[in-house]
Amino acid sequence: MATREGGSVEELAALAAAAAAQFVGLAVSDGWESAKGRVARFLGRRGEGVEPVVEGGAEPARGAELAAVDELAGAGQDAWPEGLLRVLLERPGAETELRTLLGELGGLAQPGGPPGVVVNSGSQYGLYQGAVIHGGVNYHVPAAKPVEVPDEIPALRTRFHNRTGELAEIDGLIPEGADHVSVLLLGGAPGVGKTATATRWAHASRSRFPDGQLYVDFAALRGPAGGGDVSAAVGMCLRSLGVEEEYLPHSLAERTRLYRQRSAGRRMLLMLDDVSDPAQVRALIPRGAGSALVVTSSSARLTELFADGARPLDLEPLTTASALLILADRCGERAIAAEPGAAERLVALCGGLPVALHIVAARLLTTRRLTLADLAAELADDSRRLSAMSLRGESTVSVSAVFDSAYRQLGPSEARLYRRLGRLPCRSFDAGTAAAAADLGAEETLELLDVLQDARLLEYGQQRYRMHDLVRLHARERAEAEEGPGSHRELVERVARSYVVRVGHADRAVRAERLRIADFDPGPEPSPFRGGGAGREEALEWLEAERAGIVAVLREASGLGLRTPVWQLAEGFTALFLYRRHLGDWRESLELGAAAAAEDLVPAAEARLRSMLSRPLMDLGELAQARTELEKAVACAEVADRTVLRASVMEFLGRYRDRVEPSRAIEAYERSLELNTEAGEARGAAIALLFLGCAQDAAGDPARALETLTRARETFLAGAEPDWRMAARAGIALGRAHDHLGDGARAAAELREAVRLLAREGAAHYEAEALLALADLAERPGGDRTDLAADLARALEIHEAGGSPLARSLRERLRALEP
Repeated sequence: MATREGGSVEELAALAAAAAAQFVGLAVSDGWESAKGRVARFLGRRGEGVEPVVEGGAEPARGAELAAVDELAGAGQDAWPEGLLRVLLERPGAETELRTLLGELGGLAQPGGPPGVVVNSGSQYGLYQGAVIHGGVNYHVPAAKPVEVPDEIPALRTRFHNRTGELAEIDGLIPEGADHVSVLLLGGAPGVGKTATATRWAHASRSRFPDGQLYVDFAALRGPAGGGDVSAAVGMCLRSLGVEEEYLPHSLAERTRLYRQRSAGRRMLLMLDDVSDPAQVRALIPRGAGSALVVTSSSARLTELFADGARPLDLEPLTTASALLILADRCGERAIAAEPGAAERLVALCGGLPVALHIVAARLLTTRRLTLADLAAELADDSRRLSAMSLRGESTVSVSAVFDSAYRQLGPSEARLYRRLGRLPCRSFDAGTAAAAADLGAEETLELLDVLQDARLLEYGQQRYRMHDLVRLHARERAEAEEGPGSHRELVERVARSYVVRVGHADRAVRAERLRIADFDPGPEPSPFRGGGAGREEALEWLEAERAGIVAVLREASGLGLRTPVWQLAEGFTALFLYRRHLGDWRESLELGAAAAAEDLVPAAEARLRSMLSRPLMDLGELAQARTELEKAVACAEVADRTVLRASVMEFLGRYRDRVEPSRAIEAYERSLELNTEAGEARGAAIALLFLGCAQDAAGDPARALETLTRARETFLAGAEPDWRMAARAGIALGRAHDHLGDGARAAAELREAVRLLAREGAAHYEAEALLALADLAERPGGDRTDLAADLARALEIHEAGGSPLARSLRERLRALEP
């Protein structure tokens, strides 16, 4: 590079360095927009001589020149001096021109005083101080204090337990020495321990980030209206990176640009806590390769960052063993050992959320008289649990406050659905139940459910949704505070009536030809279940999945006096129990339904439900109560004066008499057969024939029974919709009759075929009945014991699943076969 007349190369280099320092200072100030046009004209001018460098000069800066200056400003201090020195050496008059320019721009960076800049020199901040320029112009740059490597992530205030697998997974998601910036979104339900886990990993990873660790808590920046000040967050990070207050740009765009300059070439970790919006993350992604950004959030809106390369990791609630570690650490192992059962109840009531565990532990420590058992009993009350999970002081610390933060980030529609789901009687539910609660269409409800799921306020699995118990209590708390006084009853009624329709569809898919009292209004939507055996299985599986929810809705609706939907729902719900014997639920649902029908003054429904109620009562051994229900059913059926209903009640009466008055059972079945024939009910007549044949066999007339039972089976299979389940039940009775006639081989064949059909039909209770009849044959002298153990094991499995009192004796019977 050639030298020119005038200042020496050293003097021109000093001038270039001072000018570079001043331009860098201007680039981070409000004066840059005004100054950069003049700087662009200086660098772009090619003519000889010196023209006045004024704002209104004759040669305006072109777009390309302005873009080049902006690029230099973004590149930092080191990019300026060489280019400036080249201009000074190659262009006559450039030295005088630059001095003039520096004088004119001197007041822009720091109004009212001399220009002052901090110059980046390597990884720390050096300075040009008192640089004397040829011609006597002194550009003084105040000295900047060296910036320490930031270490801002707060310390953990309690011992960190567990999460070893998750910490190892974070190591894999943020590889050491990467050639890019890693962004990790650490999610999970509010209070699950996201901040503590991120903090623990950050502390263990200090050596990986030699240029420091920055921390921004958006919960502290977030106002009552939510959001979070992104500009303030970027400003915090710039201060941590050595930018003085007077050089902080006012606009977010300029702050973000400067943040990228300052983070370039650095390997640092930035932790953003409680983020609620993607903009908060995008503005703070550092520029230096090998850096990392760890974000904790329960917000649904951050999922769009996955398209930008962010990696997700969700934390699950702690297991019981892990939660006990925290409780023992806070309260002492002796306290846990003294009340192990109460300690397990406590951690279960905390639902695996560390925030709840720490508050519970603090309550135990601050209230000496409070035992683990006392606190567990207090938390067991749903209406008091959240209020009990709080600490009163200058500021209240509570689990509710943690959930409030997530709740405030929801839109109005999502918040409304959140509140309504909290008031559902059932702990898990499908999208149809959610739509009924929301009083919205299916598609709109699904969109809102997706938002709540992404916000970690809702869990989803196996086509069902579930709220964490503490989240559900918080949603209910918000509903009680924000909804009208009658809103809960309206919600339960909507859900109950929705179930009436959907259970009605399932009932008809299981068996279309059945006596029903309720007038079924399917509404505009077609049945969700197919026809035939496949549709029946779908319907039974859906009823099984909804069983706990339907029972909960029946209880709640009954308590609120919703009589009509209660008895209608109970009647349709019986379709499940005819195939799968959940005796406790069957009994409770029919008891609630019968009481509702009586209050609703619908004697036909009361007769139907009370007669069906006798079935689970007899299976549970409560014969006296079964007789009471049947007596009421007979009276209600007479009042209702419906022939088919009377026939059905007579059938149930006959089945009771089979147990306690066999000699009178035939009389009841013959009356049922007569009434069904009178009403033209072929299926009802076939059922009466089945039980009449069983009664004849029990009365010692197996030959006559064979004739009656054969007629029954033929009738079950003759209709437009063959009833294989009932035909198989007739097969069981035929097997017994053949056995009583001394034809053991024919008996075994009938019973084995019945087992096959009933297993195919999903009628497990009757499958077990046939299996036990086969076992009885096998255990006789000379019987074929090949399948005995397998038959008893399958029968035991069925009875245990249904809560049958026979399970104990079957277990002993099976154990007796062991060598």
